[in-house]
Amino acid sequence: MSEHTPEQPTPAAAAAPTAPAAPVAPPASPASNPASQRQRASQMLQALRLELQKAVIGQTAVVDDVLTALIAGGHVLIEGVPGLGKTLLVRAMARCFGGEFARIQFTPDLMPSDVTGHAVYDLQSEQFKLRKGPAFTNLLLADEINRAPAKTQAALLEVMQERQITLEGRAMAVPQPFMVLATQNPIEQEGTYPLPEAELDRFMLKLRMDYPQADEEMTLVRQVTRSAKADMLEVAPLRTLLQAKDVLALQKIASDLAIDEQVLDYAVRLARATRTWPGLAMGAGPRASIALVRGGRARALLRGGDFVLPDDVKGCALAVLRHRVRLAPELDIEGLSVDQVLQQLLDQVPAPRL
Repeated sequence: MSEHTPEQPTPAAAAAPTAPAAPVAPPASPASNPASQRQRASQMLQALRLELQKAVIGQTAVVDDVLTALIAGGHVLIEGVPGLGKTLLVRAMARCFGGEFARIQFTPDLMPSDVTGHAVYDLQSEQFKLRKGPAFTNLLLADEINRAPAKTQAALLEVMQERQITLEGRAMAVPQPFMVLATQNPIEQEGTYPLPEAELDRFMLKLRMDYPQADEEMTLVRQVTRSAKADMLEVAPLRTLLQAKDVLALQKIASDLAIDEQVLDYAVRLARATRTWPGLAMGAGPRASIALVRGGRARALLRGGDFVLPDDVKGCALAVLRHRVRLAPELDIEGLSVDQVLQQLLDQVPAPRL
């Protein structure tokens, strides 16, 4: 994947060189019938899933959720303690994607202009010129996003929602597709700033990366210790399987998947239930309902389905809802987590039978 290199000094890091495109059939042209489009799209996604799992061992559910967000056109926030492979997963995704990639390492002294860009005075022309920041890319890695203060975090608000950045009064579109993959450490750790609710709501999914199982950790250690690198797997051997136009085609195919009115109603009922559920001080807004439907369609395409099942919606519900609700203080004191309360909600809100 080729990386966008901003002209001004920013904390963006280099990405690995793009490998030759692998012989995976792209999604079908618009003239093809929908069934063959879905079949080819599913084959491409399965190949991408297997490729990512070569570098990211023991995080199958997280890989599937990242692919879900890619297909649905959403952004992802990945949380986990240091060393679990959050950044590695994004680098692997960048390696398999042939579009532009940029990385920003968020730090306490990072400024908003380091993210979006700024105007500089050109002595030769005696005019101000706009220098685009690393956010003008297809795939943006916001590494350790909660290490920067709120004003810098807020620099991503406009581009995440509007897919454009306003510099010196000029609105400039970012390349399509555009996806933010942000990583953060748990908020209890030192030197972290909580993300504002307005920004959290713009992330379609919040994923929790947990410790691998014993056998998966054995496999990981065995493979890493064979490598010359100190403590991580290589992403260089991964193949480039997707171009920007392929992602746009996948998103179009997913958005055309059939969804029954009962499943649509189920997604809305799940989001609305959070607003009155015992133990939740704040519920999810309409963006959650939209994300549940988009996520359901993406998961249906990922499994090769022809239409959306209630389980597709339910399967992404925790990741869609966990950052959009707030736990009541009394439950927080009792030691209950948001995920536990949401799981009770998912178990009790009836799903339609199709």
